[in-house]
Amino acid sequence: MNRVRVLRSADYRRMRWKNGGGWTTEIAVSPADAPEFDWRVSVAEIDRDGPFSPFPGCERHIALLDGAGMQLDFGGDDAVRLDQRLRFHTFSGDSAAHGRLLSGPVRDFNVIVRRSRARADVLYRPLVGPMVFLPEAAATWLIYLVGGQATVKQGELDLVPGETLLIEPGAPAHNVVLTGGGEVVLVKLQPAAA
Repeated sequence: MNRVRVLRSADYRRMRWKNGGGWTTEIAVSPADAPEFDWRVSVAEIDRDGPFSPFPGCERHIALLDGAGMQLDFGGDDAVRLDQRLRFHTFSGDSAAHGRLLSGPVRDFNVIVRRSRARADVLYRPLVGPMVFLPEAAATWLIYLVGGQATVKQGELDLVPGETLLIEPGAPAHNVVLTGGGEVVLVKLQPAAA
């Protein structure tokens, strides 16, 4: 049976970057407490220019949440400007990425998946009325409420901005209906072979 629960802000884990240039708030990771994750979903607060941590063998999905934005440089002519809110960019964790703030600190949304074990579809969507999620035996859904308000029909669970609806894989039981108004980031995670 699929397990549906809300991850509250108090459930998240916040940690300083090793280089001191920002903070990561880990929303969810799998497997939990393992030395090497299959996937991780987080929000980063970036205080200053600096290198991004390398994640060899991983794909990274990143989008601006708040702030004027930043430019990602990869050591060539392929720089990416992240200055449009919630527009996702995907790049290899093998790349040596360097972030340059455009004008002050930023917050961004991040999904990292280990290519050999998982894949991710990451989308931004407005939430206008009901949004239905079909149960899948091998898929994990994370629905992050960026702004507005939302309610999960089953169990009448309420979400406030910054909280996440987690639908874990399992035998299909029933559709999950999220209703409300606002904006969400949808993350669908599946095994790499799926």
